[in-house]
Amino acid sequence: MADASPKSWFLANVAAAGSNTACLGVADSLYPLAPLAVALGRSAPDSVMALFADWEGSKSLLAALADGAATSGVESIAAGSADLLAPLLYPGKILCAGANYYDHMAEMGFPDVRKETQRLFFFMKPPRQAVVGAGRTVEMPRDTQKFDWEIELAAVIGKTARYVTPETALNYVGAYTVAIDLSARDSNQAPDQFYKLDWVAGKGNDTCCPLGPWIVPADSLGDPQQLAMKLWVNGVLKQDSDSSKMIFSIAEQIARASQIMTLEPGDLILTGTPAGVGVPRKEFLAVGDSIEAEIEGIGRLRVSIKN
Repeated sequence: MADASPKSWFLANVAAAGSNTACLGVADSLYPLAPLAVALGRSAPDSVMALFADWEGSKSLLAALADGAATSGVESIAAGSADLLAPLLYPGKILCAGANYYDHMAEMGFPDVRKETQRLFFFMKPPRQAVVGAGRTVEMPRDTQKFDWEIELAAVIGKTARYVTPETALNYVGAYTVAIDLSARDSNQAPDQFYKLDWVAGKGNDTCCPLGPWIVPADSLGDPQQLAMKLWVNGVLKQDSDSSKMIFSIAEQIARASQIMTLEPGDLILTGTPAGVGVPRKEFLAVGDSIEAEIEGIGRLRVSIKN
């Protein structure tokens, strides 16, 4: 499996026989989840999303299934050749932290990027319309000339969170995946209006939240604030940073978001992007371009823009 990481198991959605098949990944192999459970005398939901309804129970089940997968007799799919869909179909909501890396703030020209001068804020993407998986899945919005890339570490909420503290917030994260926040920069701007920015027009477009290649449990990832992050466009490295450069930590983001609204199992929080986006260099995406986003301990998500 390309870009393997030291995880004991992971979750994916695979397009097979014209439908979505939830799979448990072990090493280089993907095992259809429901048949694997039956073969090992257990039962499991037939969707990845359903596992988050009782994530603590699901983790125990999945660990047991992972232990028995190789000898279960269930036919597996090679992870490197699987037709992967988004690993979470579909999050309840997608919250995205804006301008949350020191180096990204600097490249965008903000004059003072000290934490004490900043306010954590979020915008939202529409889950069913924005989320896509690997492959030729992205459609460039028709009215943009400034289509930009951003790699983001995405946290999947594992249990209901309301008014949690930063000290306890990571206990509410069930898993992580790689996200690409695609932005129509020109549609995002509204300089002649009192509100100046139009977050829906710039960030809420269809297919503009690729996720993948799979989900890894938070327990297997180690410190989520020490993960290398890289993004390539057409094979050229554009973003090369790490999650330690966040202004507001993942824990602080979850705590703040839980003050605004109830976070539910299966919700997604995109935690910001580091330096290396296109707009400061006046470089933008075009139809046919390919994007690869890799986060240490998770894997590499590959997408391209449809013709």
